Amino acid sequence: MHVKAKKMAFGGLLLALTVICMILGSVIETGTLFLLGAASFFVGIIFREFGRRTGAAFYLAGVLLGLILAPNKFYVATYGAMGFYILAIETAWERLGRWNLPIQKKTRVFLGIRYAVFNLLFVPAVLFLQDLLFAGELPVQMTAVILAAGQAGLFLYDSAYGYVQRELWGKMRGRLFRE
Repeated sequence: MHVKAKKMAFGGLLLALTVICMILGSVIETGTLFLLGAASFFVGIIFREFGRRTGAAFYLAGVLLGLILAPNKFYVATYGAMGFYILAIETAWERLGRWNLPIQKKTRVFLGIRYAVFNLLFVPAVLFLQDLLFAGELPVQMTAVILAAGQAGLFLYDSAYGYVQRELWGKMRGRLFRE
């Protein structure tokens, strides 16, 4: 099989899995965040394998197909935020790789970028979309608890993403892309 055709077929399969995860998130309510997180991890796989432009195109295709096919559009918006976060941190890591800094400094800068991107997405959503996200307006203390829980959730999400890229995809990649 021609190399570009193989990559295109692989991208199409991952896009189908992305949409299936979004749809299953509506069906299996207890696994919604897990399935949406898994769907967003595919954005990172495409980004790392084929580059920033292809990753962005894959992300946009996932959002558009999700809007067309997924029954719960709120889950598509959640996937959109998670996928955007993956695109942003992968782009940041790619650009930091060009800087002439020690690895410890790059790692600290990258950690700051990750938390900044997440909080630029999460904090306004919690503060300004409370009626949409929750059953009405929340007390200030509860809002603070949710913001703190989001930071812990980011740590779990980043850890899971790193594991998927390093362990799972790292092992499967060699089997799929043999020339």
